[in-house]
Amino acid sequence: MHDIPRVLLDFIAPDDQFQSILVVDSVDYLPELRQRFPNSNLHAVTAEDDAPAQFHDLNVDFRLLDYRQERLPFDEESFDAIIGDLTLELVDNPQDIAAGFAAYIKQTGVWLTSFRNVRHWSVIERLMHGHFGAIASRLYAKAEFERLCYASFYKEVRMMPVERRAKTDLVDRLISVGFENINDDLQTEFWLVRAARSVAELALLKSMYTVEIRAELSKLIRRIEYGIELERSINEFWSLYDRAGLFIDYAAQFIRMTTVHRERFFRALISMSDRSEARELEQAANDFEFDD
Repeated sequence: MHDIPRVLLDFIAPDDQFQSILVVDSVDYLPELRQRFPNSNLHAVTAEDDAPAQFHDLNVDFRLLDYRQERLPFDEESFDAIIGDLTLELVDNPQDIAAGFAAYIKQTGVWLTSFRNVRHWSVIERLMHGHFGAIASRLYAKAEFERLCYASFYKEVRMMPVERRAKTDLVDRLISVGFENINDDLQTEFWLVRAARSVAELALLKSMYTVEIRAELSKLIRRIEYGIELERSINEFWSLYDRAGLFIDYAAQFIRMTTVHRERFFRALISMSDRSEARELEQAANDFEFDD
């Protein structure tokens, strides 16, 4: 089968600031990653015995293991990015592997991978001639891989096509007999995948303050929303607001994303607060809602 072009790093965004990266098997990406992220902590898991010596000058923490068979030897939420091509192609239970990767990615992090498109004209052509060499491999359609990611605790999934176009009229013939070709899917040999643990706006919220501050803020917002020890909860909310150096837009966005009954929250906050920021928070939260 045709080898995948090494283009997965095209899915790294200009504003990505990866401080800790895990490369899974695709060690050829290591030189470019070190060039792009000179100060990041680079880790790699691979079954290639010669890889550590090959990339000795890149300051990479190598672990020799097969991720399909062995648990990764890292703490949970250790990495800003896990990167590896075709990571679910030769696995027994792809959802277990995908969900396992998610456990090692920070709440603001991403998984960059790829998969071979089962609907590419070359796969269909081999089937037409009675040949299919992927008995031990898993090939996916775009919608199937998206469902797998969402079922494995990723909140936002984006894909980018890698095409290899047919040199004959095969695709036209497939369409004429009923094959759908939405977004030129029949010409897409591989899909690059960027699966994020959080949707973009939540990732931004999570990146600005520590886990402990966000957890405390979330707890206090919910206590105010549901009227639990209101006076104490509101006093602690403003104490945290001042202590952590929160600001109107951040707190308003956090409240908007956290509350179910936002009007109830602001009624309590405004009625029992003597701070002008209470009404400013309400206005900012409503403005965010209007922008949506």
